[in-house]
Amino acid sequence: MLNITDDLDALINVLPPQVATALRARTNNFELLEIVLDLGRLAEARYPDEEVILSDREVSQEDIEFVLSRIGEFTADNRAGIERTLHRISCIRNRQGRIVGLTCRVGRAVFGTIRIIEDLVRDGKSVLLLGRPGVGKTTMLREVARYLADEMNRRVVVVDTSNEIAGDGDIPHTGIGSARRMQVPAPALQHQVMIEAVENHMPEVIIIDEIGTDLEAAAARTIAERGVQLIATAHGNTLENLIMNPTLSDLVGGIQSVTLSDEEARRRRTQKAILERRAPPTFDILVEIQSFSRVAVQRDVAEVVDAILRGYEVPAEVRDLDAEGNVHTTGAPPGGRRALERRGGPTPITAIGTTTASRERHILPFGISRQRLEQALRETGFAGQIVDSLDTADALITLRSYYRRKPQTLRDAEERSIPVYVVKSNTVFQLEHCLLSMRTEKAGDPVVAALREAEEAIGQVMTGQDGVDLTPQNAYIRRLQHMLAQRYNLISRSLGKEPYRRVRIMPGESD
Repeated sequence: MLNITDDLDALINVLPPQVATALRARTNNFELLEIVLDLGRLAEARYPDEEVILSDREVSQEDIEFVLSRIGEFTADNRAGIERTLHRISCIRNRQGRIVGLTCRVGRAVFGTIRIIEDLVRDGKSVLLLGRPGVGKTTMLREVARYLADEMNRRVVVVDTSNEIAGDGDIPHTGIGSARRMQVPAPALQHQVMIEAVENHMPEVIIIDEIGTDLEAAAARTIAERGVQLIATAHGNTLENLIMNPTLSDLVGGIQSVTLSDEEARRRRTQKAILERRAPPTFDILVEIQSFSRVAVQRDVAEVVDAILRGYEVPAEVRDLDAEGNVHTTGAPPGGRRALERRGGPTPITAIGTTTASRERHILPFGISRQRLEQALRETGFAGQIVDSLDTADALITLRSYYRRKPQTLRDAEERSIPVYVVKSNTVFQLEHCLLSMRTEKAGDPVVAALREAEEAIGQVMTGQDGVDLTPQNAYIRRLQHMLAQRYNLISRSLGKEPYRRVRIMPGESD
């Protein structure tokens, strides 16, 4: 059962009298989001489904000064508050720095939201909360701080950048319980206060709202590596957003492009150019908040990121909180991706322009050991069948020595436009490598081909070429190409319109 408190009277009391009177006459203020006061315009109240004019007189400079005299001081991020409340007042300044507009946002403490993720934060693992703006990430952080400090008796420190978690003033809002709060002088200093909290105050848990820079991501990793539980929110709605965000991908382990050796690629039965997780994730668990009563949980961030990079989709554990406070769980079974694999494996993501299974190839071995080719087919899992006649073949494999002599069978194959694949020696390894090449060409793996093309373009740009346009790709593959270019400190841009939108790779800016 959720319990909501908003201290709305404290906010209404700082508004100009004519605005406050009109607002008190409203019957739906339990839904009020914010009040907007802009110089020379009519005061306005915003609700989820409507916007209401609160006065027939334009807002004057005296009205703005009336509000300013009753609230706290504005900090570097142009935000202020009302002492011991969660309300936030943001200002708009003119070019001379004078305040000409105010957005007075209602802050509400919602008790009971912890129930849906209570078991996750209680276990001591680091948890990252994601979700669209306004969905309730900060509200849930506040409740987590109170729960861990008061009910679990842990030493909790809240790093409160804009006083959104614990409210304005020197005394924290009761919504965080007995947790301690460290205020941040300016948003740019948040990473310093994060480290200071660990070094000076010996917390067991640190609560942080909106990790958004690489310095903050690095500070979060430092905190986690010291054994401190970290509960935080970050810019981004989903795990895929973080994976593709070069600044914040370190929170989930970071992504790097890796070129495997021939032997390793054969062992993994994959292509040579792949994306891999660079390091252990900073956060163990990821929670995508969809509403106060519904979340999607990934219990093992490392395994899920690995699965996504290998082209698999891992269903999330979806939790719903009913009116009686009971949590109902659907979706992924306990145990993460390994449990899914024991049940038959995750569902492969079908790339655009491909099918889930490649058409079987009919291969004619010419001068090649049939037994070794059969072994290579088994080892690679290649969808192929050995045939005895060129009439039924759509591919031919032969040795380099045979190809140089060009017997009649090879000449006939070329005349019929049947692809001829040449190997150096009659070994299983060489045949496996040949089959993997055939798989890439025939199945048209767009990710592998696109990354290989991007790597070749990167090499051309790094050796002096001004810019290289890549083949048009879908949005997902373009993101991978952009990320690869950034790893080499090169500039990349998306150009054109769908379905012909493509990436151009250019030299990086000189120092």
